[in-house]
Amino acid sequence: MSEEKLKIQVTNIEETENLDETSQGEEIFMARPIVMMWWKFKKNKMAVISLIFLILMYLIAIFCEFVAPTDPYKIHSDRAYLPPQKIEFVGKDGFSLVPHVNPFKVEYDMKTFAKIYKSDEDVECKLGFFVEGTPYKLWGVFDSNIHLFGPTDPDVPFHPLGTDKMGRDMLSRIIYGVRISTSIGLLGVIISLVLGVLLGGISGYFGGAVDIVIQRIIEFISCIPTYPLWMALSAALPVHWPQMYVYCGMVVILSLVGWTGMARTVRAKFISLREEDFIKAAKVIGASNMRIIVKHMVPSFISYLIASMTLSIPGMILGETSLSYLGLGLREPTISWGVILQQAQNLNSIVSYPWLLLPAAILVVTVLAFNFVGDGFRDAADPYSNE
Repeated sequence: MSEEKLKIQVTNIEETENLDETSQGEEIFMARPIVMMWWKFKKNKMAVISLIFLILMYLIAIFCEFVAPTDPYKIHSDRAYLPPQKIEFVGKDGFSLVPHVNPFKVEYDMKTFAKIYKSDEDVECKLGFFVEGTPYKLWGVFDSNIHLFGPTDPDVPFHPLGTDKMGRDMLSRIIYGVRISTSIGLLGVIISLVLGVLLGGISGYFGGAVDIVIQRIIEFISCIPTYPLWMALSAALPVHWPQMYVYCGMVVILSLVGWTGMARTVRAKFISLREEDFIKAAKVIGASNMRIIVKHMVPSFISYLIASMTLSIPGMILGETSLSYLGLGLREPTISWGVILQQAQNLNSIVSYPWLLLPAAILVVTVLAFNFVGDGFRDAADPYSNE
């Protein structure tokens, strides 16, 4: 009797597993391509971690006034080239879970008359979250003085990444630079995507003389070296322009050069798709060309567009940083990673004040994160592969 019950239980378990496999198979078969792409993307742990990092970066860009511990524009002549402050957990009273910082005392070398900063171990200032500090306007609209983190005493200097030659806080400037540098890359890629899909789609869908003209334009732009072209166009921007105009000009310059590769990819996809049965069926029932392109052709390879766009953003960010570093892009008082790195052009400054290169480290990590995410999306763009 027990053997019969055991056989029945084994049979029920096998039937349940078969039903689960069948339901999973139906779910995979009925899933949309973008959903299948996300399922495969989640298997790439490095890409997921990088995506989380980039989401945090863009959240910092949106709320940089709130995240930055102090005013990045405020000049402190008495704190020029202040080295990074240590965040301590061990103080006069022993170990504490609440961190603190020690303010610096200024001394002078009597031989070279150089400033020497030493920590004042007798004074401790606790750090905390959602503390009061320098007043600011969030997005230029809402007045506030609450910062995400900082010293509980707003009068105590807090520079965990040091200061620049004017005594401005490096951490706050790097945080503000996230907004400019990452938004230029995102906006530039969006414009490149629109131009690439539009012109590449027209070229591949209609063909003929239109295709020949667009391809010759793409070949002409592609044969010009990218960085010299960026430098020439940036140098043509009027010096007296407000920085907002320069920002918009940089976005346009970066996007006008970067759309050609996307246009060629879209053209090749359209040429292969226009002969498919579902496109011919749409033409038979009287669908307009615009509806066929927007509703049928573009969604069929949207995953490739996402992967291509993600891989293009680092190039835009590096382009803005390079031009600003050379003095051909954004300028003071605008804060971007390239503008901050202008102070690191002198080798003596780098040797004496290595923390001035911190924006370059953040830039490298961000570019690597975009590349990992782009590679993850590119691998996931073929959801039926077994890799």
